[in-house]
Amino acid sequence: DNANVDGVDVDQDDSAVGQRVSNFTQTALKEIQISHLAQAANSIGSQGKMSYQIAQTLRRLKRDVEAQMCTSQGSAIGDGLTVPGVSAGLGAWIATNYTSMTDGVVGGFNEDTGVIAAPTIGTTAGALTETAIRDTVQAVYEAGGEAKVLMGTPTLIRRISEYLFTTNARVADMVNDNAMGTEPMTAYGASMTFVTEFGVLKLVPNRLQPTEGVGISTLYVLDPSHLRISYMRGYRVEPLAKTGLSEKRLMSVDYSLLCLNEKSCGQIADIDQTTAVIAG
Repeated sequence: DNANVDGVDVDQDDSAVGQRVSNFTQTALKEIQISHLAQAANSIGSQGKMSYQIAQTLRRLKRDVEAQMCTSQGSAIGDGLTVPGVSAGLGAWIATNYTSMTDGVVGGFNEDTGVIAAPTIGTTAGALTETAIRDTVQAVYEAGGEAKVLMGTPTLIRRISEYLFTTNARVADMVNDNAMGTEPMTAYGASMTFVTEFGVLKLVPNRLQPTEGVGISTLYVLDPSHLRISYMRGYRVEPLAKTGLSEKRLMSVDYSLLCLNEKSCGQIADIDQTTAVIAG
């Protein structure tokens, strides 16, 4: 109730202090070593050159980081001796708008320990349903999020696209933008956009997103504006001491995935991506 008596001082406190959450920094690294003769030789595609190996290895390191952030890995506190710090992935961060297609158990941030717990993967996997997608998108919207992306493994995104072309999908008929016949026709074999009552979502296949088991995957409903990558120390290349007739380089990065408001995103876990999507 925002009504107030004219001339009367306001004595209510409307301040809302958000929950402070945190993640831990994780270190990823790779090492390369090239002999003096390999560098001197005329190798095919310059594969024996240090500059080529640095560029390619840095690319693989960045792919490793992205792949880890798409997992359900929970966070862990490093002790500086034998236990490394671990950054939680998307699947552990997103707890409010969580759905398991079977009997999985949600993870999430624990205020008492300061650790982001990994979800418990279901004992089995179930078929993804259109109802589950719509319910999750609605839950994100009602929590204040503006979901714009459905991200999953290439197989899962293909399953969703194939389903949208079936008669079971609760979507309008596909139309051709060139109905007047003034332009060459285009044969569309996939749908990469899903329009819901709560926003237009782009279907994004992620070749780096791993499965949680054999044929078991997760579909993320994301509002990218609330996701960040934090770098304690960015990507760097450092020379290592010589121990023979070769050159060594160490590539590393210290990073952490930040979910600024996990309620703005959602996830559907324990999906059997080997089966077709159903209406639900």
